[in-house]
Amino acid sequence: MVTQEQRKRQLAREKFLRQQQRRTASRRKARARNAVIASVLGVILVGSLALYTTGVLKDDDKTNAAAEATPSPSPSAVKDPCEKPAEGAVKTQTWKKEPAVTIDKSAKYTMKLATTCGDIDVALKTSAAPHTVNSFNFLAGKGYFDHTKCHRLTTNGIFVLQCGDPTGSGSGGPGYTIPDENLKDASLKANVYPAGTVAMANTGQANSGGSQFFLVYEDSQLPPSYTPFGTVSEAGMAVLKKIAGAGENTGAGDGAPNATVVIDKATVTKS
Repeated sequence: MVTQEQRKRQLAREKFLRQQQRRTASRRKARARNAVIASVLGVILVGSLALYTTGVLKDDDKTNAAAEATPSPSPSAVKDPCEKPAEGAVKTQTWKKEPAVTIDKSAKYTMKLATTCGDIDVALKTSAAPHTVNSFNFLAGKGYFDHTKCHRLTTNGIFVLQCGDPTGSGSGGPGYTIPDENLKDASLKANVYPAGTVAMANTGQANSGGSQFFLVYEDSQLPPSYTPFGTVSEAGMAVLKKIAGAGENTGAGDGAPNATVVIDKATVTKS
């Protein structure tokens, strides 16, 4: 017999797949429309725009979500557990292509996200996901993540905090994409991304990751399509739990965090 929890997770996965299909069709239409406009105006578009929203997450079907989700605390009922962001402006620079791999693939690297809610330290899987780790090393060095909001929190079926978009809209990116890596990681068993996993968001298409990533604060069942490239420290997990405990702003299990989660500074360090 299928339990209520199993049914809830099944519905979440089915909804996730529908969302991916809708987004893919929408992006195709947008690309076709933009191509026509560029042709008419004679504009040469330099570079590429990676619209990799949130593979894991965005809820387009609010009616179904309301029926399926465990309500989160409303913003007015929750005290923000986080501090005020540090002063500074978000950078909007983009690049035409993925940076050359310059990291030492045999070395250990760690990423520190100094957030308004506390520090989140991540041990990076350098040898298993060198392109991904190299990209984060490059972007962090450019201050790309500094002063950016973690724009999404899911609290039903899939339990993740999503960050890495300077626009805060779920559609921003660095202008380039990176290849999928490490999709057969030993930690991904029975299509479950275990708590503590840090993985890449994408468009639902292969090799479409950019800068957006998600941090799993509770075991989440997902297809193994998102590059797992790091593991959150024990102290970092406590920070994630605090953020998740404040809930999200829709009450439907998928929205902006009630907590003010801003990455004041992101650094990648070779150890």
